[in-house]
Amino acid sequence: MPEIKITKENFDREVMKSDKPVLLDLWADWCGPCKMLSPVISEISKEYDGKIKVGKINVDEQPELSAAFQVESIPKVVVLKNGKITGVSVGYKPKEEIEKIIWREV
Repeated sequence: MPEIKITKENFDREVMKSDKPVLLDLWADWCGPCKMLSPVISEISKEYDGKIKVGKINVDEQPELSAAFQVESIPKVVVLKNGKITGVSVGYKPKEEIEKIIWREV
């Protein structure tokens, strides 16, 4: 499943009510490290298709969600399971590091 564009309108349905863990990539067009992380997020989305849901939140277009996740630096990756945050990563990280926060037990 390709990454889903997350907005305040679909956040509850796609993230909070998801029956799978959700990886959220909070990013912006002007962010260099975000552009470096984007292919990693796409690869994870393809590799774990059916096991997790991957969403992308453009912080410039979704200021309410950006505030809700207390975004001070991007890229910021947040993993939620059953509507609760179970992992957070800020800045560019290699795929292996992102995978660790996806599968960390609460």
